[in-house]
Amino acid sequence: MSLQSGLDAFQQGRYQEAVELLEQFTRNCVDQNSSDYFSAQMWLIQAYHGTGQTATATILCQKLMASQNPQVRQWAETAQQYLTQQPNHANTMPKAGRAATTGVKLAMAGLGGNLVLASGVTISLMSGMVLALGLSLVLIVGSENPLQGLTTAIVITLIFNLAAFFLSPFIMDLTQRWLYQTRWVDLAEVDSLSPEAAKVISQICQEKHLKIPRLGIINDQNPTAFTYGSLPNSARLVVSQGLFTYLDDDEVATVYAHELGHIVHWDFAVMTVASTLVQICYLIYTTARNLGRGGDNKIKDALQTAAFLAYLFYIAGTYLLLYLSRTREYFADHFAAENTGNPNGLSRALVKIAYGILEEKARSPEPSRLIEGTRALGIYDHKAAASTGTAYRIASDPQKIGRVFLWDMFNPWGWWMELNSTHPLTGKRVRALSTYAEQLGLPTEFDMGRVMGEGKTLNKNQLYGNFFLDILLYGAETIGFLAGLVVGVVSSTSTGLLLGAPLMGLGLGILIKTLVMFPQYQQAQPTDILTLMSDPYASPLRGQPAKLAGSLIGRGDAGYQFGSDLKIQDPSGMLYLRYASRFGSIGNFLFGMKRVKSLIGEQVGALGWFRRGVAPWMDLIQIESENGTVVNSFHRLWSFILGSGAMILGIVLMAFV
Repeated sequence: MSLQSGLDAFQQGRYQEAVELLEQFTRNCVDQNSSDYFSAQMWLIQAYHGTGQTATATILCQKLMASQNPQVRQWAETAQQYLTQQPNHANTMPKAGRAATTGVKLAMAGLGGNLVLASGVTISLMSGMVLALGLSLVLIVGSENPLQGLTTAIVITLIFNLAAFFLSPFIMDLTQRWLYQTRWVDLAEVDSLSPEAAKVISQICQEKHLKIPRLGIINDQNPTAFTYGSLPNSARLVVSQGLFTYLDDDEVATVYAHELGHIVHWDFAVMTVASTLVQICYLIYTTARNLGRGGDNKIKDALQTAAFLAYLFYIAGTYLLLYLSRTREYFADHFAAENTGNPNGLSRALVKIAYGILEEKARSPEPSRLIEGTRALGIYDHKAAASTGTAYRIASDPQKIGRVFLWDMFNPWGWWMELNSTHPLTGKRVRALSTYAEQLGLPTEFDMGRVMGEGKTLNKNQLYGNFFLDILLYGAETIGFLAGLVVGVVSSTSTGLLLGAPLMGLGLGILIKTLVMFPQYQQAQPTDILTLMSDPYASPLRGQPAKLAGSLIGRGDAGYQFGSDLKIQDPSGMLYLRYASRFGSIGNFLFGMKRVKSLIGEQVGALGWFRRGVAPWMDLIQIESENGTVVNSFHRLWSFILGSGAMILGIVLMAFV
């Protein structure tokens, strides 16, 4: 795609087309220090402004203002002054205001649970699990002195945990330097980037008698922030450069306050210990499983039992750890709201971080290593960014953004999916922050009261009836197999029936589940990504047939250069497309290796089944590009083959055995 075609579109007043052409050119430009690249960026700023996306134009200006080229920097500074004098446009969100004073105590009213309880229960249960399993391993090897075995187990557990507690921050430092080239800065540099953030850091540290954390900045435009350490006075607080690009000064300050909340609450210390205990459980499981493969039958059985229990403890510990992680996010939000008097600022920050992650994904054909690698540590779960970021991308009306939160707040799949997430769903966090704004007598940013009111009008039968049925459908294969086995045993008039009935049940379960997951798509309607994400009834199981038109902007697989999944962007947002070859995983690999690169940048029509989880996606049926290239995807094929094959084999066994 040539630069000139983008300039021609701009000069003819086709601003949206110019945006798409110039974005495609900059993505494909090999030398990002070339004059053509900078020229494309300058025209892209003007094209964004022409479409009313002034906030996006401003963000690009800020990036060019950091250029080493003095002429580019001077142009960007002039353009920035012009843009700031323009009225708000499509994705420039109005601010609802903040409290006149800070430090006002805010009631959580049960939101987010109890941090002390969550921490205590998690650590106590995990410590007890590790102690019990450690003790069992010590005693299993034949210790003649059980008291000595108990002492040994306690000592080993304490030494391991203490070592992990104090050494993990230094290991993290090395990891940060190696993976992300973290640059350690002083408070003065933070002040130059965000004066209010520097003020908040000084104020909170003084009030809480804390040493100012070691402050780091990662040169990455994906907006994120996280903290880690072992003791509050030796904590590290790291943010990315993108935080200052996408957020206003007061919003950056609330993010720093949120991270300081983690330090004040000792969250990183609790999470370090809890994470270590979970990993010990898994280590004990693998060790006992390996030791239990040979030797005396009595010892072998005992070791296999210990391995089974260790795995159960590992699963239970993982979910306890996730619950603790979500609880600490609520309390850090509460801390930031109290100490900045600006809960609306943090609400905006969360939405803008989602938007920034989405924008950076759109600009890069490969997913960010920083965002993927710091998912559990960061202030925001990047997998939840698509829906919120999509809404902010085109809507200045907070009510439209709020509609995307309906799924978070009311769809039972949201609760189910959240169980596997390190962060609460964005809608729930914004709802909590809105209650703090109300306590401070402030108007709320997203009018969550209206969202809650609309949620009460949703069809509860459609929400919950499908959910409980779908939970059963998730296990349809197992249920079918067991039902067939019962029929075969009860009616065991022949060996054929005993063998064939379970296979019949298995095949029937597979086919029923497939028909629900992949309904007929011939009547699929054209729509856009924001409309799909605003559907409060969307499900990860029941696919919604839909047609989208947009540009393929990159791969969907994190850091995998042969990934077969794609990202599509239309004027309203971005969505992941999941591809399935008729030849299975080998076909996926070959498609990712040979064809995906040639498709990136193409304008396409995409047909598929939309699904909504923490991260929305579409299972592809077909992609058709403007030049006539057609790519077919076969998500249903193997399910039908396996289901039909199992039923046919079952019938054969019942007929001839």
